[in-house]
Amino acid sequence: MKVRMLIGVAVLMLAAPAFAFHCPADMRKIDAALAENPALTSEQMEEVRKLRAEGEALHNAGRHQESVDTLASAMRILGIDG
Repeated sequence: MKVRMLIGVAVLMLAAPAFAFHCPADMRKIDAALAENPALTSEQMEEVRKLRAEGEALHNAGRHQESVDTLASAMRILGIDG
């Protein structure tokens, strides 16, 4: 039982850096899509920019899963595949 718990903890510890590296990649995808002046309403554009900024703040705070989820919402609006 202890071995399973240790393995579980190890997996979680190794997964955190993977999410950390995922955030900047998603931010670059969003930035590239925004640079192409996508056909979005002003409300959608505002929402994407808000989500992008929030995702970066979450990433910088070490809250990587929340960052990935937030950035994924912006990417959905932009029509970017995750």
